[in-house]
Amino acid sequence: MSENKITILHADLSLPDHQEATLYLLNAYAMDPMGDGKPLSDAARAAVIPGLREHPTTLVFLAYRGEAPVGLAICFRGFSTFAARPLVNISDYFVFPEQRGLGIGRQLLGAIEQHAHKLGCCRVTLEVQENNHHARRVYGAAGFSQAVHVPEAGGALYLSKEL
Repeated sequence: MSENKITILHADLSLPDHQEATLYLLNAYAMDPMGDGKPLSDAARAAVIPGLREHPTTLVFLAYRGEAPVGLAICFRGFSTFAARPLVNISDYFVFPEQRGLGIGRQLLGAIEQHAHKLGCCRVTLEVQENNHHARRVYGAAGFSQAVHVPEAGGALYLSKEL
């Protein structure tokens, strides 16, 4: 691979290289202020790859610049009951800060969208922190907007409850 060539791969988590790249990038994302602000715990590091491999709807996309892993998207297939079709949710999305602005994030989103079309999906969904202005610009440029199902009701909100 050329040193600057950007390649997006649909990861095969049975391959040690893809496992290693996924864990490396996910840990970098965890340490990012837009992630968790701290490294993955030892327990999470030990369990995440087996957990992703066992989960029946996992989709992982890796971005490489030359030989170096520089971006990651971990997604899961879901199902839209109103559309009666599958969807893809982007759960984790990360590009190293020093690699941003090179089109890597846009290419990751394009690969996800292309794969979602192949699966017959009705949409791609994601959550983003309100203050993550860079990611919001990338998502907006790719056609993402706040979900609005009934205009009179306003936009959808993402809620969470820790268990």
